[in-house]
Amino acid sequence: MSAAPPVFLGSEVVEKHLHRASLLIPSLEAALANFSSGAEGGVVQPVRTVVPVQKYSGFLGVMPAYSAKDDALTTKLVMDGSVITAKRTAAVSAIATKFLMPADSEVLCILGAGVQAYSHYEVFTEQFSFKEVRIWNRTKENAVTFARSVKGPPVQVCSSAQEAATGADVIITVTMATTPILFGEWIKPGAHINAVGASRPDWRELNDEVMKNSVLYVDSREAALNESGDVILSGAEIFAELGEVVKGTKPALREKTTVFKSLGMAIEDTVAAKFVYDSWSAGN
Repeated sequence: MSAAPPVFLGSEVVEKHLHRASLLIPSLEAALANFSSGAEGGVVQPVRTVVPVQKYSGFLGVMPAYSAKDDALTTKLVMDGSVITAKRTAAVSAIATKFLMPADSEVLCILGAGVQAYSHYEVFTEQFSFKEVRIWNRTKENAVTFARSVKGPPVQVCSSAQEAATGADVIITVTMATTPILFGEWIKPGAHINAVGASRPDWRELNDEVMKNSVLYVDSREAALNESGDVILSGAEIFAELGEVVKGTKPALREKTTVFKSLGMAIEDTVAAKFVYDSWSAGN
């Protein structure tokens, strides 16, 4: 008797079952803690493999992971999967922000107006109470479109990254920048920064002053030291993995200026994919 063929769940089905990034927060917190627990956490995850496709100025990223506690084995091929990527990335940023943002944070700044900006705005305005939301994008028209289309607190479109970032309590960088767009002299002491873009060893979003004058948290030490241009080129010292903070083995120094460098991990995709599959299987 032959096995049933694999199930293909398209983006519309994924969106239906994962309509809010916040749905992933509890399971992602557990996955981050398990990842940072070493062998006892039951997570097996190598650093992603990237195959350059120079003829087409592209690449194929392969991200396998196994979670013993979820009994889930997955491989993400970075050619599609934009819904899951956007939702789980924003949810992890929200987890970092919950632990690291300064008390009584009022001003949120988003640099970038692409897919990740939308998913971050959605979960951040749901999970936190900001009195002011600012956005900047290199193409101003995209920032204006963002401000007009999101449903939630009004968004102020800024004419420069400096205008958007100055005085902000929480800053999210979700750009395709290859050179720094956020500079240390703009940063409010004690602010928290979620650095989501610049996912290659020679790309930057944050300048050296930001990196060296902040307490640096990462999702994975190994990945950050191999893939993050912000970390590698600045020589900044990693203080902790986010999973260590979730576990309580490393402190959340919210009174300091903090950076969470997010590269995205396969175990995050494993958790998100399992959530969607379980919901679909249950007919929810």
